[in-house]
This record gives sequence, structure tokens and C-alpha cells, in this order.
Amino acid sequence: MLKKQTVWLLTMLSLMIVLSVYYMMSDKEDLAYIDTGQEGLEQTINQNEVENDVEVEGITPVQGNELFTTIRMELEDERNIKKDRLKEIVASSSATATEINEALNEIDTMEKVATKENILQETILSTNEKYEDVLVRAEDNKVHVHVITDNLPREEAVKIMQMVKDELGEMTVDVNFQATNS
Repeated sequence: MLKKQTVWLLTMLSLMIVLSVYYMMSDKEDLAYIDTGQEGLEQTINQNEVENDVEVEGITPVQGNELFTTIRMELEDERNIKKDRLKEIVASSSATATEINEALNEIDTMEKVATKENILQETILSTNEKYEDVLVRAEDNKVHVHVITDNLPREEAVKIMQMVKDELGEMTVDVNFQATNS
């Protein structure tokens, strides 16, 4: 059996590798903190302002695609933390066979839901070229679908709801859209 410290170290190391690869492979313009090269947007701090308030100029709002990426990463992090806790139960010598089976079933369920969410995102995105991005999140017995597009007619929303029900079964589906910034 691996010690907890070893498992933790390997988990952190693999997380660093994944994040490094993601950073290197991502488009530099998609990152929210990249300097856009626009002159005149600087952070101004006076000695008096340090004591009272700090004034920052040039803060740009996060675009929808960046927000969806951030939400996806946070959701993945939450799930990984939960999986790690469940894996600790599986590796525990004091856990009963029932607890181990429940933990393994929950891990399997989480992985299946994440896979189905990704499939739905890609499927919905490919159904209409006007969709800039799609975010699907399944929580308990409800599925939230957010689409970035100019407009989302009722027929399109119903079509998306049917795709979700076909993939995930009978669940409450919440479909929202966010207008594009163009």
C-alpha cells in the first residue's frame, strides 16, 4: 500500500503536470490575465493611496468563454478532491467492503457524469454554428446548460433539453443563454 504522503505527492505532481501542459497548449489570448499590449492601461499606486485605497485602472471583465473555462476547471478540481477522498476510503485498511464498494461506485458515477457532460457540450456546440460555447453541469437531479449565442429561440432550447434527457435520463433541465459580446 502506498502511504498517504506518497499518494498526495503523486497527485500534486500529476496536477502540476496537467496544468503545465494546459498552460503551454492554451491560446495566449484566451487567458484573462495576459497583457493585451494596450498602452495607457497601468496600475497606479501613490504612497498616499497605499495607506488609504489602491486605485487600479484597466480591469477588463471576464468574457463568457473564459468564465466557462474557469467554471469547468473549478468543477474538475472539486470532483478530483472528492475522488481523492473516496480513493482514501478504498485504500483504507479500516474500511468495510460495503464502504469500499460504495466509494468505487461513486467514483464510477462521477466519471460517467463528467464524460456525459463533455459529450453533451460537444454535441450541442456542433448542432449550431452560432453557438460560441456551451457549458453543461449536472448537479443532483438537475442539469444546467448555458449557451453563449446571440439568441436562443424556444425551439432550440427544447432541442437542447431533449438531447440532455436522451443522454442523462429524466432530469430537470435548465437552459440559459448568454449574449455574445460581439
